[in-house]
Amino acid sequence: MWHDLTVALALLLVLEGVFPFINPAGMRRALAAISELRDAQLRFAGLTSMLLGLALLYIVNH
Repeated sequence: MWHDLTVALALLLVLEGVFPFINPAGMRRALAAISELRDAQLRFAGLTSMLLGLALLYIVNH
């Protein structure tokens, strides 16, 4: 279990690093736009992301 969690974390870090590596100026613009969102909008985006992740996990493991 810990091995799988570590692998998942490593993949997350790799994927999170791709966009700023390829397009740092775009990353700055995206972060500036995100900082302008209301809390409710950020919460909705986080909830949507979590639900999509859970659905993908279910599909892959089913």
